[in-house]
Amino acid sequence: MSDVQTTAPANETDVYAIHGADPEVLAYAMAKYSRSALTLRESLAEISAQKAEQFLNTFYFAYGHRSIADLAHVAFAIERLSLLAAISLVDEPRWDGQERSTRYQNFRKSGYYKPRFESIQSADEYTKCVDALFDGYTEVGEGMLAELKAHTARPEGMDEASYTRTLKARAYDMARYLLPLATNTSLGQITNARTLEGQIARLLGSDYAEIRDLGEKLRAAAAGPAWNVNHGAAGEILEEIRTMDADLAARAGEHLLREVRTSPTLVKYTSPSEFQAKSRPVLRQAARELMGEAAIEPMPADSPNVELISPPAGEAMSLEIDLAASLLYPHTHYRFRQVRDAVASLSEVRIAELIELGLEHRGRHDELPRAFAAANGLRFDILMDIGGFRDMHRHRRCTQLLQACTTVHGYDVPDFPGQPHVSVSPVFARYTELVERAFGFHGNVTGVDVPAAAVATTPKLSAHSPAPVPVPQFGEGGVRMAWGAPLAGKTQAAVAPVDGTSVADYVLPLATRCRSLFTMDFAEAVYISELRSTPAGHWSYRNVAWQMYREVARAYPSLAKHFRIRDPHEPIDLLQR
Repeated sequence: MSDVQTTAPANETDVYAIHGADPEVLAYAMAKYSRSALTLRESLAEISAQKAEQFLNTFYFAYGHRSIADLAHVAFAIERLSLLAAISLVDEPRWDGQERSTRYQNFRKSGYYKPRFESIQSADEYTKCVDALFDGYTEVGEGMLAELKAHTARPEGMDEASYTRTLKARAYDMARYLLPLATNTSLGQITNARTLEGQIARLLGSDYAEIRDLGEKLRAAAAGPAWNVNHGAAGEILEEIRTMDADLAARAGEHLLREVRTSPTLVKYTSPSEFQAKSRPVLRQAARELMGEAAIEPMPADSPNVELISPPAGEAMSLEIDLAASLLYPHTHYRFRQVRDAVASLSEVRIAELIELGLEHRGRHDELPRAFAAANGLRFDILMDIGGFRDMHRHRRCTQLLQACTTVHGYDVPDFPGQPHVSVSPVFARYTELVERAFGFHGNVTGVDVPAAAVATTPKLSAHSPAPVPVPQFGEGGVRMAWGAPLAGKTQAAVAPVDGTSVADYVLPLATRCRSLFTMDFAEAVYISELRSTPAGHWSYRNVAWQMYREVARAYPSLAKHFRIRDPHEPIDLLQR
């Protein structure tokens, strides 16, 4: 019988998980692989926090080896921030986290953010307007629950609690359209230190005071003592040890109860991005000069929420045009195609100047602007309600360019196929009253003129505020998608790029339409279309996912067969989630 081998072969791969090392110490230990033959166990055994700080000061800050920060991952809890701030916080391509769901939680209890207004009168009106929106959130939710129950009978075998809970989720899918951007939410995020550094720098440069303060708090949380989930149990154990050996307990306490700072070195020099701060006003001015007083063109009638951007075949300087248009797009309220057409009409010299504007303030360690990653691939210009956009915003394998909040695109009414419509319900008048009150307050504070509702050709059209974009019509007895003509008139903000932000933005409800550009590869287009079109999803993003698929199928018909997608207009079982 042969001898049993008791040691592993010298060339056998060794794999082990790591737990308990501070994020920066672990980053240093992993970085040592490039400069040392030590194993990670050996490196961690010899590294102290002081050595890690010395190493990072030399190689991260002095030599610019920023990839080291990719190895330090930090978890944060961020609680009681507004929905508006949450949108800005999570707007990172390399971000992982989870936020409170507007579908499964009652946001009436969340409270809301109160910005500072220049006048007491505006502050009082803001409070009244937001309080009314929260009241309406409950009224519409309960009103549509009654409509859903009248529409959908409880089947045998389903208990009353499950029946009500399932339909209540659908009712509050509609009610959430009234939640203002001031609504408090909470989320958790896990990011590497490099993403965190860029995130903090971006937040510190925000036009909103709340978001700047959020950047400061993130930096302080990363540099200061972290909350240790094991402290309570460790304290109890130390008390037991102390009864037997006080010296041993003291030595153990130095380790078990020591103060941990998750990322004190990597974020200590973080400051507002000068690149961003200097580039923003010049790009806004360039957009203003380029677009002049042009009205916002409506989206295509057969795809009113999604437009696939395809440059003309054989176009000269196609990439340069796309780069310049991507730089200007976030500083306007225009369709991407409209901005692109304006750029394409310029001379080669002028197009090159626009690209240079986006780079002239770039510092030594500044990455290229996100717009430079948005000029290739499948690009979808998307116009949808803010509530639905927040679900789409979670997709990370794509580049997203967001335009600022505005009232110029109007708002949506949650009329979903196959279930009772808000627009023919007893709560419809209350719904429109509250949204238009919020829009009116926003206009009074910002000075942007939002005209009174125009006379509509059908009752459904009157559910939408005036905006130069098409609005959906749903026929009786099944779904008939028809798209009405844009309502007459245009707003002051519709004819000029946005100049900045306002504290009044917090009053805008999730029904407000917003515009964004999503750039992705084919695999991500298939993934988003398939995932977001499933019957369990919200109608808003199901509709957008369907239109993304239709746009790709129109442009590349041979690829349409690779989408496993559900038509959101098909009837669904309202009691299935």
